Amino acid sequence: MLGGVAREMLKEQPEKRRGPRILTALPVFLKNVQGITRDVSASGVYFWMSEALCAPGELICLSVELKRPLGRMILKCKGDVVRTEPSPVGIGVAVSITDSAMVQA
Repeated sequence: MLGGVAREMLKEQPEKRRGPRILTALPVFLKNVQGITRDVSASGVYFWMSEALCAPGELICLSVELKRPLGRMILKCKGDVVRTEPSPVGIGVAVSITDSAMVQA
């Protein structure tokens, strides 16, 4: 069901992380702009945005939307931007999560 762009975005990358990540395309929101995740873990997230909204070393707040049979949940996160990188689908952003909370949407 994933389109070509989504499949391209979910391709595995070389592993440099501390914990296992789950490849998944979820809506992510940063500064009122929506992007999409490539992968997530308990300690970090990698996502794409259409524009550069943050820089390495910046502390950001973002939200990831999770859909469940009983309704939507929002994972609200604070984290440090580890890196940004251009890609064919936008700007890739790697974030090390420093604080998070799950809330009902």
